[in-house]
Amino acid sequence: MLRYTWTCSCCGKQFDDLPLDWSTDAPAHYEAIPESERPSRATLTGNFCTIDDEAFYIRGLLEIPILGRTDRLAFGVWCSLSRASMETVSQVWEKPDRENAGYFFGWLGSQLPLYPDTRRLKTHVHLRAPPMAPFVELEPTDHPLAVEQRNGVTVERVIEIAEALLPRH
Repeated sequence: MLRYTWTCSCCGKQFDDLPLDWSTDAPAHYEAIPESERPSRATLTGNFCTIDDEAFYIRGLLEIPILGRTDRLAFGVWCSLSRASMETVSQVWEKPDRENAGYFFGWLGSQLPLYPDTRRLKTHVHLRAPPMAPFVELEPTDHPLAVEQRNGVTVERVIEIAEALLPRH
């Protein structure tokens, strides 16, 4: 949360904090599986998801700088990794120096609201020292999410996102 007073343009309610952390619960691929089939086809934990023993996902943070501030807007997202990459991640996950394992190529496996299709954007997943979630770096393309990660967003854009994503009462 960012201490920042703002008024919602939708409902007129005044807030003293601006939420900066948003998250998707599971990869889009997992969400597409009928609920009755999920127990037999998938394993989902807070950090990892495996589907049909052939699709492997890791949860990380896609961070976007906020212009003129030290705060960051963060989306908890899922990225697919190859089997070999996931095996390496599994081997180093509990190590205190896991950030030394380098980064891993992946595909964004989450659809973020307010953006054109974000699934299958190319990523680099950078492990960080425990307990920090991996950092998800998007390939520098002209996709609006990649542009915002590269160039940052204004506080007004963060408010726009909060207005769209906060639950309505």
